Amino acid sequence: MTIKRREFLAASAAVAGVAGLGIRPSLAQAEPTYTPESGASLRLLRWTPFVKGDEEAWLANTKKFTEATGVEVRIDKESWEDIRPKAAVAANVGSGPDLIMCWFDDAHQYPDKLVDLTELGNYLGNKYEGWYDGVKGYATRDDKFIAMPLTAIGNAVVYRDTHVKAAGFSEFPNDTAGFLELCKAMKAKGTPAGFPHGKAVGDGNNYAHWLLWSHGGMMVDEGGKVTINSPETLASINYAKELYATFIPGTESWQDVNNNRAFLAGQVSLIANGVSVYYTAKNDPKLADIAKDMRTTNFPIGPVGKSVELFQTSSLLLFKHTKYPEAAKAYIKFMMEADQMNAWIQGSSAYCCQPLKAFAKNPIWTADPIHAPYARASEKLRPNGYAGPLGYASAATMADYVLVDMYAAAVTGQKSPEDAMKEAERRANRYYRI
Repeated sequence: MTIKRREFLAASAAVAGVAGLGIRPSLAQAEPTYTPESGASLRLLRWTPFVKGDEEAWLANTKKFTEATGVEVRIDKESWEDIRPKAAVAANVGSGPDLIMCWFDDAHQYPDKLVDLTELGNYLGNKYEGWYDGVKGYATRDDKFIAMPLTAIGNAVVYRDTHVKAAGFSEFPNDTAGFLELCKAMKAKGTPAGFPHGKAVGDGNNYAHWLLWSHGGMMVDEGGKVTINSPETLASINYAKELYATFIPGTESWQDVNNNRAFLAGQVSLIANGVSVYYTAKNDPKLADIAKDMRTTNFPIGPVGKSVELFQTSSLLLFKHTKYPEAAKAYIKFMMEADQMNAWIQGSSAYCCQPLKAFAKNPIWTADPIHAPYARASEKLRPNGYAGPLGYASAATMADYVLVDMYAAAVTGQKSPEDAMKEAERRANRYYRI
């Protein structure tokens, strides 16, 4: 390494702190320095972006890192559904990408295959006003960072304002009973809703967990005992069946891309999605009328009496099989510092919500009223393993789509609600008994 590169590694965090919205490093935590190994290069696997600016900002930040350190970083991307199995293969065979942007609590499935990032995680938390508990929980185990919290991807109800009004609603209902009546009225007007019952990593899981939690159901209790077979779950399934009857046909096979496409094609007028669908419409002159008519809001509140939503999270995994752990940690540190993180959040146009509280000051969150429901995703999210501890069982239960399949089987009539609950209970117990 040249003197210029050594100086960069020693000073990068301090420079970022000065430039990034006035943030200053804390004196409570010593700044770690990571010196890339000679000849180091890295490979990162990330999810396919839904917002072009997300990828552009990430690549621009990576280019800055390479220019400063000489470490080349190859970035590959896969569909959302393919990230989880590829990460599991890399962990099990001990080869593949050095780093992967994983989903939810995937890191808890193979913590022994991951590099300990506790030193870096504590430093960043102390410097940037702390981590949000939800995203931190997905990346930590026994007070150790087994991954680096990266983002929460907000999910909100997206709808055509004129179509809601045409259905007889001057305001969007904020409770589940009113929401069902709206969906019935919109179907009658030929402008139906659509929510995925297919194996959609983000949208399918977000919808299924909202259905369950809004009615007071839980997959497990605080001790990790499977409690999915309950009156509350039954109530949520019956509610889901009524909603499903108002949907456009075919949502049982929808994955993460389908609701966007159906909405922008004018086939449906109410979905749940990240802010990406808004920017797709806004950036296409042919969809200008749809963009102007779009509104966003958080999911309605159910019988439980409070807002309970999942929100998709992503963490950076660093595998022990990497040949260049110091270079990888230097890369993670660089990408998480204020200059780079703020640029990424800005470029993502409110799609990627910050994991560290200091970055809530980013002006993107107040740049457009459409962004409002997404602004507090990291703060509000409830982890998928609720109310039990995160770990192998919670990760495997979600990866196996136990909850998503329960609703799909019931709403399509493949199983009765009672049998669907029993099957979900049986499948979840396979993991929670381990």
